Amino acid sequence: MLKWLRILLLLSGGVFIVSLVLAFTTAPYYAMYRLAVAKVKPVKDPVAIVLLGGAGMPSENGLMRCYYTAEYARRYPESQVVVVIPGDLSDSTDSPLMFARELNVMGVAEERISFENKGRNTRQQALNLLKLWQAKGTGRTLLLVTGPEHMYRAIASFEKAGFTNVTGAPTFESSIGEDMMQFNDRELKGNRNIPAIGHRPRMRYQFWNHLKYEVNVGREVFAIAYYRLKGWI
Repeated sequence: MLKWLRILLLLSGGVFIVSLVLAFTTAPYYAMYRLAVAKVKPVKDPVAIVLLGGAGMPSENGLMRCYYTAEYARRYPESQVVVVIPGDLSDSTDSPLMFARELNVMGVAEERISFENKGRNTRQQALNLLKLWQAKGTGRTLLLVTGPEHMYRAIASFEKAGFTNVTGAPTFESSIGEDMMQFNDRELKGNRNIPAIGHRPRMRYQFWNHLKYEVNVGREVFAIAYYRLKGWI
């Protein structure tokens, strides 16, 4: 037992060290980027813009998806907007209607918005939408709006369900220019024995963002593997 525990601790420590090293490189970002764009095709007159809910509302995740959905709704004014997130449509404080209100604030008319609020995961949501949209033709373009790391699995799930023309809009965030995040430690005074990091935004921000990317990508890799084993993608 102690032998296996020692092996487990060594493996865990090795993974942790590799994760720290990778966080100083661009590998985590490009891993997420590849998940985001691997199955994305050029957008052309989507019949529906499908907002796949993430962490609920309000949240950074939810607001980002609403922002991108509203932008594409303005670009394609004939498209319907479908909010796909589980919840109670009779409860104004539940996530689906909160997403809809945020879209209203961003300029999406209420009459353009419909809901799929029964699905509990991407597979079930795709199957439920297939039932709703079969009459309109599964070959018409669907534009999925979701997080970058979730995009590959989302498109693959909708294709497996029966949609033949699916693309996506990954919700990448815009970063502040690196020069805007630098400061002069000496001007701010304080303890001079502590190393100055004002001119190293990569140490202050990029390293931690890349650790977050590693967690997101790692979780998504496991989810993709599970979906493949289940035959859902």
